[in-house]
Amino acid sequence: MNVLSIQNLSKQYGAIQALRNVSFEVPEGSVFGILGPNGSGKTTLLGIVLNILKASSGTVLFYDQPLTNDIRKNIGTLLETPNFYHYLSAERNLAIAAEIKEKGKENIDAVLQQVNLYERKKSRFNTYSLGMKQRLAIASALLGNPDVLIFDEPTNGLDPVGIAEIRDLIKRLAATGKTIIMASHLLDEVEKVCTHVAILKKGTLLTAGAVDEVLQTEDIAEVAATNMQALANTLQTMNSYTSMSKNETVIQLKYPAGTANLEAINQYCFNKGIVLNHLQLKKKSLETKFLELTNQ
Repeated sequence: MNVLSIQNLSKQYGAIQALRNVSFEVPEGSVFGILGPNGSGKTTLLGIVLNILKASSGTVLFYDQPLTNDIRKNIGTLLETPNFYHYLSAERNLAIAAEIKEKGKENIDAVLQQVNLYERKKSRFNTYSLGMKQRLAIASALLGNPDVLIFDEPTNGLDPVGIAEIRDLIKRLAATGKTIIMASHLLDEVEKVCTHVAILKKGTLLTAGAVDEVLQTEDIAEVAATNMQALANTLQTMNSYTSMSKNETVIQLKYPAGTANLEAINQYCFNKGIVLNHLQLKKKSLETKFLELTNQ
């Protein structure tokens, strides 16, 4: 079942086309990353999805129907830097958030445990690290135990430790069956936590689908031998790779992701009288793939 279905969504601000006929679906239980460079339309898209902004055209459906108040109560959001009272404790800040939301007062302790802040629930917000502040914001989004979570750049501004904490938290939340939709400009983040992805560039959807399919990377086998010309001649008779390139020190063989077999390469060369002195498997980076998709 699809939690969210977006069809032909467009948004125009005067002469600026922020979104252009964007369509994709978010499966239930997925961690869906909306990926793109800054200015690609990610935040605008989330604003329209949550009925904060009005679309110029197109439709947004949750569970095959327009967003209603009842459905909205089942969505937890983190859209910008959280507004907490600096001199109040985490516990008190969440109590205020629960009052405003009219839900979640009964599970404040539970959400603090989920985000690993229960031991610090009496600590004032201004004593928290940036990562802890962001985890408290996610705790606020979890009030009322929503089935769907929507995060806009949840690791923005965090150091590597803070980023790792949020990634781990998102994985744990996903393991409980929640559907998580998150906008990000960080490829690494999407690769590590998302099951599905939509890639935007200047308001246009480039591609959408399962992460493994959309961001499929190549295997690159690097090989070398004492006689590089003899090696190149031998490899040209081996048909399993998709392309071959060489420089003075190594030859690179490119394969579809997950198909390079170093043992088979080594055996083939040995059978042809070539002894390899270098054999290594590399992956084409996600960053390279993303830059190819966005033509940057």
